[in-house]
Amino acid sequence: MGTYCDGSQDETKCYGALGGTVDIHLGSISEILEYQLLKDSLNIFNVKKNMISFKTTEHRYLFLSNGTFRINNLSRSDSDNYTLQAFDSDGRRSDERILQLFIQAPVSSVLLVSECLSQGERRVSCSSEGGDSPQYSWTLNGRTLTDAELLSGNNETNIITLKQNVSGHLVCSVKNNVSNVSKEERISTCGAGILTLMGGVLLALIIFLVVGVAVICSRRKKQKKQTYKTGRR
Repeated sequence: MGTYCDGSQDETKCYGALGGTVDIHLGSISEILEYQLLKDSLNIFNVKKNMISFKTTEHRYLFLSNGTFRINNLSRSDSDNYTLQAFDSDGRRSDERILQLFIQAPVSSVLLVSECLSQGERRVSCSSEGGDSPQYSWTLNGRTLTDAELLSGNNETNIITLKQNVSGHLVCSVKNNVSNVSKEERISTCGAGILTLMGGVLLALIIFLVVGVAVICSRRKKQKKQTYKTGRR
């Protein structure tokens, strides 16, 4: 996985994917007689009269002819401040630019899990595998979810609850500065409200039946007692 960053301006923030490659364009430096690139205080390379001299044994570093600094097989330790220093013909520093490089693990996959709740709502959770600082977003039928469709959560949370009768093509997207992955699902209405109503009616019928049986049994007992007393007379 490769990323590109324009490092021609001071205080630029660049991002690279863990295990991938980053190309940092250092700007128009062909007319500069001498310059050097440092990682924190470590000198990576010097360029003088278009002749480059690497000051490190790190073989992952490359300097391309168009002024691009490349790092292959990025690791966490590559996150640091990088300083480009330029010098004039007298060896005096004429310019200095600092950029920050951040290495992030990319998001590799996304899992959607949904379940129906008791009143016909639907809870949907979106989880990502890997990925530093993941950011979540949701769409329904190609547009952002609205407050009228959301019972809880929002378009930036990884767990949302949809109101009753919400259906369509639901997509959860997860991204960070080096990756973007999404997962989609066709959702339908839960119909749990009808099931709840039917359950309530069924419960009421059962209670009515139990009460009715209890009343009948009680009346039969009374009739037997009356018959017994009459027989004794």
